[in-house]
Amino acid sequence: MPVAIITGASKGLGRALAAALAGRGWDVVLDARTPRLLAEAAEALRASGTRVTALVGDVTDPAHRAALVAAAHDLGGLDLLVNNASALGAEPLVRLAELTPEGLREALETNVVAPLGLIREALVPLRCAPAGAVIDISSDAAVEAYGTWGGYGASKAALDQLSAVLAVEEPALRVWAVDPGDLRTDLYRAAVPADPEEGLRPAPESVVPAFLRLLDARPASGRYTAADLMAATVTEEATVSGRER
Repeated sequence: MPVAIITGASKGLGRALAAALAGRGWDVVLDARTPRLLAEAAEALRASGTRVTALVGDVTDPAHRAALVAAAHDLGGLDLLVNNASALGAEPLVRLAELTPEGLREALETNVVAPLGLIREALVPLRCAPAGAVIDISSDAAVEAYGTWGGYGASKAALDQLSAVLAVEEPALRVWAVDPGDLRTDLYRAAVPADPEEGLRPAPESVVPAFLRLLDARPASGRYTAADLMAATVTEEATVSGRER
């Protein structure tokens, strides 16, 4: 069975992706910092029959990153790395004039340095996989200038560039930076606690088909938005349906 490492997998998009992969027969290694939530996520997946290794820890810890890759090895290898764990740098978000250097460092450490560290740990098994891939979770804040999103956006822009360079250096792998769009998650709630449109934002599960499309179609490495991937999926399904008629 294929094996995936998913960071930040106790809730939100990470948990939704883990559930979708488990439903397809994948084995998964999950990471999160909150023991109770991670245990609940892992137990739900094990109930479906998938093999799950859940490791509590922080992706900024090199020893924890090494343990994640070792756990994947114990499950048979590594086919997919999903760098989903993220930090805002300030909760709630603040203007750059108020963002502390410590806050920016936290965002950079979690959103850029840790993914690079995990990628370095995972490169050998990913190269050995028949279809090795890396998915780095990006944000529209990486390409648009939104007030108060400067530190977080800068870290995600750096992650986009890291992904692009990795794709050039590792042409045998697929490296996708994916902007999932604004979702109803705890991260967004922490960023903007009084957001009046929170209830209108889609659930993380709604964009999972976009990620599954990446794994099925394996487009060229690059930056994608979930919205575009979803639209392409709908178009293809409509085309196939028309042919069947």
